[in-house]
Amino acid sequence: MKTRYLPVAAAAAVLLLAGCASGTPAAVPAPTPSTGMPNAFPVSLTNCDTTFTLAAAPERIVTIKSTTTELLLALGLGGRIVGSAFLDGPLPSSLADAGADLNVISDFVPGQEAVLALTPDFVYGGWESNFSAEGVGDRSALAGLGIGSYVSPAACKGDAMPDPLTFDTVFDEIDEAGLVFGVPDAADALVAEQEAALAALDPATGDTTALWYSSGTDTPYVGAGIGSPQMIMDAAGLTNIFADVQDTWTSAGWESVVEANPSVIVLVDATWNTAESKIANLKANAATAGLDAVLNERYIVVPFAATEAGIRNVEAAGSIIDQLAALEAK
Repeated sequence: MKTRYLPVAAAAAVLLLAGCASGTPAAVPAPTPSTGMPNAFPVSLTNCDTTFTLAAAPERIVTIKSTTTELLLALGLGGRIVGSAFLDGPLPSSLADAGADLNVISDFVPGQEAVLALTPDFVYGGWESNFSAEGVGDRSALAGLGIGSYVSPAACKGDAMPDPLTFDTVFDEIDEAGLVFGVPDAADALVAEQEAALAALDPATGDTTALWYSSGTDTPYVGAGIGSPQMIMDAAGLTNIFADVQDTWTSAGWESVVEANPSVIVLVDATWNTAESKIANLKANAATAGLDAVLNERYIVVPFAATEAGIRNVEAAGSIIDQLAALEAK
């Protein structure tokens, strides 16, 4: 086992799921472990200020967001996913076969009724906001129904927010997922693969300044200084023009972008806000049409699903490096 993840405390032989760190856990029947499951339970973790204990690995999992779905597929757990929602784009080719039979229940955060209809024993969410009365239900309410939950640690808020997010945090999540879902060996192998790929990157040298343009027209939503955009740009050797903003993403004024005049613009490509639409906006906006990066079409494109903390971040950094090299070769 890797040493990055938090120590796992011994726990009672029943599944205890706490709605919050200070709340009283609700005791519910333990799910039945899979045949051949490593005998590593019970497992206790504190996740986004919520403490929970598992007596056995979850067997019927609902995933919310691409990052959680892709991680479980990469760990070989596709057969345990009973429903997925809020996917940010198509699966990467490496996971297309594993995810061919995904049951996508919603293009957005699913409602609790749709989730409960699947009789899950666990919900794995990419954002804390997935767990609300308007969404799948808050974590304590799910615990009361015998349903465990876990939030991507990169998306924790308050004191639990990573500051800054690093690849160690991303790899820690893989390790923790290995513990939670009973596949520590698969998690170890995936982390080793990710670490090797990260170490093999050859980041750009020099001072290549960059705007990370996520969305927005009149007011752009951009990558700031402590989240996954900053982490990916650091790995690629880009200098974020909003690195001094103490946030993951932030709204910015075009005047700040014009003043910085970035060398390149990283465009996040999503079906609801494509890279092409962003380019059109940059060209049509009188304030940005004269930017060097716009005039010289120095754009780098990354898929949305690879931009939130997850197993595609190293790949995204490598793609940025390759695209930048191609721009420099012109």
